[in-house]
Amino acid sequence: MNNIQTRYGQLEDIDAVGTMFDAYRQFYGMKPDLQCATGYIRARLTNRESVILVAHNDLATIGFCQLYPSFCSVFAGPILVLYDMFVQPEARKCGAGGALLAAAERHAAENGALRMDLRTAKTNRAAQSVYEAAGWIRGDMFYDYSKIPGTAPEV
Repeated sequence: MNNIQTRYGQLEDIDAVGTMFDAYRQFYGMKPDLQCATGYIRARLTNRESVILVAHNDLATIGFCQLYPSFCSVFAGPILVLYDMFVQPEARKCGAGGALLAAAERHAAENGALRMDLRTAKTNRAAQSVYEAAGWIRGDMFYDYSKIPGTAPEV
């Protein structure tokens, strides 16, 4: 599993990244839907709505991360949100996650991002250790809130 390299995802990566994206979504409780996952990745790449970085070795694509451009009004400038990251189970603990994080940081620096943000499940301790080893700092200043538009408040 050595010789891990990273590069920008291309249209020819849709099937490999789509398969990993489907597994990523399943980790977060979604039902398997390869067509949805592949279509989503295809749309992001085709419409240039995100940046997808892939990690690969001599044999295969083994991981990916997806960055979304955003803005921070406090910093008054652009930021990047690292929203999705997945490494094939058989390729974990070989440096692919760290390589993807380093590639994401290079991309952010080269493109003027003032900050990078990410979220992960509280139970995803393996990913948290990779993030912290790469210098990411877990915040304790803010609460995360989410709402599905059109839903009523819980009583």
